[in-house]
Amino acid sequence: LAYIRLWHRADASGRILGKFAARIANVLMGKHKPTWHPSLDYGDYVVVTNARKIVVSGNKEDQIVYRHHTMFPGGLHERKYKNLMKEQPEEILRLAVAGMLPKNTLRDRRMERLKIFEADE
Repeated sequence: LAYIRLWHRADASGRILGKFAARIANVLMGKHKPTWHPSLDYGDYVVVTNARKIVVSGNKEDQIVYRHHTMFPGGLHERKYKNLMKEQPEEILRLAVAGMLPKNTLRDRRMERLKIFEADE
């Protein structure tokens, strides 16, 4: 049972972004299983719905800025949380979960098992 990849469904309605992302990251890594090991990838699949209804505490809606640089001169791209929530709410959760996972070669494989949907489809 420990090697079988299960599917977990999570509803993001009213959930805090950071705590929710940390719990998803633990399931993607397989830390909830008794056979967890840092170098092995026994994590499960996670399907998240209602990504548009996720919340952040305090003034973070106005303060969070997502930055990306293309490595070309003048290539800094900045996106504010509010604008990104209107355009791509699933991308906010995807970036938060990716930040919670270890920065190693297994991260891309683990992120492929995360499915995020904007509404309750």
